Amino acid sequence: MAVRNGTRVTQFILLGLSSDPDLQIVLFVLFLAMYLLIITGNLLILVTIYMDPQLHTPMYFFLSHLSVLDLGFSTVTVPRSLVHFLSQSKAISFSDCITQIFFLHFIGGTECFHLTLMAYDRYVAICNPLRYTTIMNRRVCLLLVLSTWVGGFIHAFGQTFPTIQLSFCGPNEIDHFFCDAHPLFLLACSGTLMSEVVDMVNSGILTLACFIVVFISYIYIITTVLKIRSAEGRRKAFSTCASHLMVVTLFFIPSVFTYMRPPGPYAPDKLFSIFFNIVTPWLNPFIYTLRNEKVRKSMKKLGGRKVSFWGIHIN
Repeated sequence: MAVRNGTRVTQFILLGLSSDPDLQIVLFVLFLAMYLLIITGNLLILVTIYMDPQLHTPMYFFLSHLSVLDLGFSTVTVPRSLVHFLSQSKAISFSDCITQIFFLHFIGGTECFHLTLMAYDRYVAICNPLRYTTIMNRRVCLLLVLSTWVGGFIHAFGQTFPTIQLSFCGPNEIDHFFCDAHPLFLLACSGTLMSEVVDMVNSGILTLACFIVVFISYIYIITTVLKIRSAEGRRKAFSTCASHLMVVTLFFIPSVFTYMRPPGPYAPDKLFSIFFNIVTPWLNPFIYTLRNEKVRKSMKKLGGRKVSFWGIHIN
C-alpha cells in the first residue's frame, strides 16, 4: 500500500515471515500449535502452584510469575500474527502498532528483570542455604516481583516515547511479523539518531547487563555445586543449571543481537524474534517446572490421573 510523501501514515502493513500462501498456512499451524502449548503448559503450572500449599515457596512463586509473563509476552504478538497468516489484509493501525510496541517491551522488559531475579534466587538458595528463608521472605519476594514490573514499565515507556515523536509519511511497509521500534525507525521521515541511541541503551545494554548478571550468578552456583560430595547430587544440579542456562540464552542472546546494533534490514531479526517471543515461552514450562519432581507429584495428586504436555506424560 503506497503512501505519498507529506501524508501522515495512519496504518502500517506487516509483511510477515513469508509472502508464499502455502508457507503461511504451515506457519499458521506451527504458531497455533506452539501458542496452544504455551497457554496449556503455563495455565497448568499456575493452577498446580496455586492449589498446592507445599508449593507456596519463593521459588515456585517466581516460577508462577514467569508463567504469567510468558502468557502475556506471547499473547502480545502471536494472535495478531495468526490472523495475518490467513488474512489478505496485513494492516495494523498506527495506534495499535505503538500499543503493541509498548506491551511487547513492558512484558519483555519485566521478564528480562524477572529471569535475573530468578537467577539471584537460585544463587541465594544454593550458595547461602541457611539464610535463604530469612533473605527471601514473603515481603521481599513481593517487593522484588513488583520492582520487575516497575522496571518493565519504565523500560517500555523509554522505548515507546521516542518512537511516538518520529514522523511517518511513507512508505508504510514493516518487514516484520509484529511492530517493534527498530523496523519503524527505517520508515521514519524525521531524524532517528537520538531514538536509536535511546533504543540501544534502553534495550540492548539493559538486556546485556541482565544476561551478564544471570551468567555470573550461575558461575557462583556451579562453583558451589562442584563442592557437593555426592556424584548424583552434582549430576542433578548440573542438569538443572544447564537447562536453565539454555532457556536464558535463547531469550537473552537474540535480544542482545537485535537491539545492540543500529536499525537495518537484517534478515536474522525475524528468526531472533521467534526465539524470544515464542520458543522460550514454549520451553519455559517444561524446562523450569514440569521436569520438577514436586510439581509432577502435585499434578498427579490434584488431577488423580496422568497429565500430558508437549507429548510427555507426567506420572
